[in-house]
Order: sequence, then C-alpha cells, then structure tokens
Amino acid sequence: MQNATHSASQLPVVGELPPLSGATEWLNSKPLTPAGLRGRVVVVEFWTYSCVNWRRTLPYVRAWADKYRDQGLVAIGVHSPEFSFERDVESVRREASDMKINYPIAIDNDFALWRAFGNQYWPALYFVDARGQIRHHQFGEGEYELSEIVIQQLLAETGAQAISREPVSVDPTGFELAAEWDDLKSPETYLGYDRTQNFASPGDLVPDEQRDYAVPARLRLNEWALSGEWTARKEFVTLGKAHGRIAYRFHARDCNLIMGPAVRGTSVRFRVLVDGGPPGAARGSDVDAEGYGSVTESRMYQLIRQPKPIAGRQLEIEFLDPGVAAYDVTFG
Repeated sequence: MQNATHSASQLPVVGELPPLSGATEWLNSKPLTPAGLRGRVVVVEFWTYSCVNWRRTLPYVRAWADKYRDQGLVAIGVHSPEFSFERDVESVRREASDMKINYPIAIDNDFALWRAFGNQYWPALYFVDARGQIRHHQFGEGEYELSEIVIQQLLAETGAQAISREPVSVDPTGFELAAEWDDLKSPETYLGYDRTQNFASPGDLVPDEQRDYAVPARLRLNEWALSGEWTARKEFVTLGKAHGRIAYRFHARDCNLIMGPAVRGTSVRFRVLVDGGPPGAARGSDVDAEGYGSVTESRMYQLIRQPKPIAGRQLEIEFLDPGVAAYDVTFG
C-alpha cells in the first residue's frame, strides 16, 4: 500500500480530456462533454464486449463507479469495436445490460474517440481530474489497487469528504474471474487470415475460398487446425458443411471462443471434446458436461474451465450444423 500511495502521489498532467463529440451514440446517458464534466473526476474506459481482458477488468470499474459516485466520480465506457459484429448498437446494449453496466457508454464505431485519446489497447483506463486534465492511465489488466488510489487522490483534490481508503471488494465469476497467470501458456489466437498464427492444417489457410481442411495427427502446443469445408475470411473462418471441426492444443485454465451464427437469427449446435472425450468437470459455462452447446448470437463462449491441476489439453469443437463464424480463441 505504501508503494502504491507513493506512486499515486506523483501524478503528472499527461494530457487533456479531448472532445467526446465523435461518439456515434450514447447509452445510459445523454451526450457528455468535457465542459459538462468539469468539477467531476472521470475514469474513461475503452472496451469491446467480446474482449476477455476487459471482462476481467470490469468488476473493478463497476465497483468504483458505484462506490465513488456520490463523491463526484463519473465512469464512462467507450465501446470501440474490435470485430464487425460489435458495431451493432443493440448488441452492445444487450451485453451492457447483461453485465450490469449502468454508467454512461459512448459508442465509438468510427474510432473517433480512440484516435482522440491516441489509444491502442483494450482495456485502457484514463483518469481525469476535475480540471479536465488526464493525470494517469492504465493499459491492460492489473494495478487495480493503484488505480483506485489514483481515484481517491483526484477526488480528494476536489475537496470531497469522507472518502473511504479501503479498496473495493469484488467477487468475480464467469468471464470476470482473473486468469490463472502461472498456468497461462497459450496466447490469444485470431482465426481470420489477417492476423492468424500457428495454423497447422496441411496447405495453410487459403483466403476467401472454401477448402476442405484436415487436422494433422499431432498438434504442438498452441497450434490449431481445421477439419471439414471452411472459408477463411479476414476476421473469421466460416463453416460450409456440418461436422466441421476446430482443434487447438492449449495450456490454460480457461479456453474461450468468440463466434456467432454467420446468418443472424439462426443457431448452430456444437459439441466440445477434450483429449477426445466429454469435458465433464472441465466444461465451460456455455456447454454441458457432455460438451454440447449452441451458438445463438455473436459473443465470447466459454468452452473449457479446468479444475486444478491445470494441464495441457487438446480441444476439439465439432459443429453439428453449418454456418458458424469463428473469430478468436482466448484463454484465462
């Protein structure tokens, strides 16, 4: 605590809160402006709803917004979409409601606010004082205690009274649970041809053509492969015929897949196997013990949550229907 307090006491001015007029829409609030926010301490949070790193930050931002609201804190979530399906405002509204986000949300579909802040990260937090000056930022997960001390200091500068110095207490579950960092040995892996890596099916990934792929006899750690008739697009791979599979050799507690139906309003059934069998106690929240689940909307699906001891495993997800679009594999 002493080190964090010392760090927070040295808060330089690193910028000015830029105009927020580039937001294409606002949720939970009328449009906000830097002038209208003068006198308030502001935390600006860049997020995109399928990002697991942001989901693990959310419990803290939500708790800070609730705890310090009466002392003058305003939290603003800037939703800058990573994937094209995240540009749909009604989907953002649905996800925000499900995640109990009740603070203002600026829809940044044109990335105007992203550019105005010079931002490069999901998640990113910018801490703004009552004079509209950016005094601190946090890129990526972690440093929650220091971030809260920064909030407390900026509120104290306004003359706010009765500021509790105790850190918030959070009890995250599901996607919000912190990663098992010591056992996390697999990186985020994009499946579209623009950013993918470690693809192991023979013949490489062919852009924008339907091809019949096969899973090799053995995958090394963090390699992935396709089986069946798939088309690789810039952001995702999409299945043309039923019973296609995605295989991935990973080492982590959690394995998640960002995916959705290629045609909105349809659903795609799937089954997850771990090392060739049903996941059982290692099932994620979006599958049953036998590994069955259904893709009904574009979002992140938790396929695996291993109990300890955490080991290297091979995931295979077989789609029982055609028409899935799979974007990204993430871990925790």
